[in-house]
Amino acid sequence: MSEAKLPTRLHHTAYVTKDLEATRKFYEEVIGLPLVATWCEKDELFGAERTYCHCFFGLADGSALAFFQFASAEDQALFGPKMPDTPFHHIALHVDAETQKAIEGRIRAAGYSEPDTFTLEHGYCRSVYIKDPNGMIVEFTMDAPEADRINAKRREDAHAELRRWLGGDHSINNMFRHDEAA
Repeated sequence: MSEAKLPTRLHHTAYVTKDLEATRKFYEEVIGLPLVATWCEKDELFGAERTYCHCFFGLADGSALAFFQFASAEDQALFGPKMPDTPFHHIALHVDAETQKAIEGRIRAAGYSEPDTFTLEHGYCRSVYIKDPNGMIVEFTMDAPEADRINAKRREDAHAELRRWLGGDHSINNMFRHDEAA
């Protein structure tokens, strides 16, 4: 297989929100992502003229989380939000220790608690999860100190481990995970 040219970074990921102000307050004031653009638009989309507002919240690498809100109730109902009620549908953002600690502090100060926020020690990373005003789970992931070594091991055996799993061997392979009680 030839080496494919990879995209350079995520430009943005987009979601529909039922309340742009609640979404702005959460991402800007609680999480700390700056509102970097607001586009108010009208387009012919999917067989009808649609009027909407599209807000972008910036990440350090220049990418963004974007949220749409539609002017008409019919468009709003048609396009979302329809967030599944599962922790396995979420967006994960990489943070360093200082940023993760600051976000955790703002989450607590804003009055969030379980089940809307929780922390998992995965062994290869530590993740803080919080549910946004739309019901979407956002994860703030800090790599373990030995992340380069761990990632190299998983990259080396990624195909073999996938084949093993798909072949029916569902034994775990995360020897890096540690018990929070230990």
